[in-house]
Amino acid sequence: MSTVTVGLTGGLASGKSTVARWLAEAGFLVVDADRLVSELHQPGEPGAQAVRELLGPDFLDDKGGVDHAKVAARIFADPQSRQALEAVIHPLVRERFQQIAAAAPGITVLEATLLVEAGYAPFFDLVVTVEADEEVRLRRAIERGMDEASARARLTAQGDGSARRAAAHRALDNCCELPDLRRQVDELIEELQRLAARRAAIL
Repeated sequence: MSTVTVGLTGGLASGKSTVARWLAEAGFLVVDADRLVSELHQPGEPGAQAVRELLGPDFLDDKGGVDHAKVAARIFADPQSRQALEAVIHPLVRERFQQIAAAAPGITVLEATLLVEAGYAPFFDLVVTVEADEEVRLRRAIERGMDEASARARLTAQGDGSARRAAAHRALDNCCELPDLRRQVDELIEELQRLAARRAAIL
């Protein structure tokens, strides 16, 4: 089983995916929460069943998997439906990650934008957030091809990040140049390796 579990989070265009890639290159198992949701939405999976029960069979495709376009249109227009669906999906994602971590040695990382908001934080040995000023993240999102209105809407929907920062054990500052972020990640990698070594010695 994993000796250390890490929750990695951060808002839109914060650099979270870059950090996740570097952690994976360091040999850690990095699991994308969005991929877990996609798996849970496949035919016969509990996520698809939850969508059927909460929203109805019209929100599944011909094979019984989730019709993501229909679900997205519904939940963005109906916050109550979104909250109800998230209340079911979030525990399923956490359970699936815990199954993966239980079968994996060393250090396992869950990358999730809404990690804190979904209530996952208490289940990790360490929660790490990647942070940058809102205007910096807005500029990055636009440079990556997102139109300004959509980027601003996404930033607004994600909130000011105060809860995320309050729940995190470590905050990586990505307002500056990439080499500075790399230095912080290298320090984090060393810290996690030391923690994993101590845990392994006890086990």
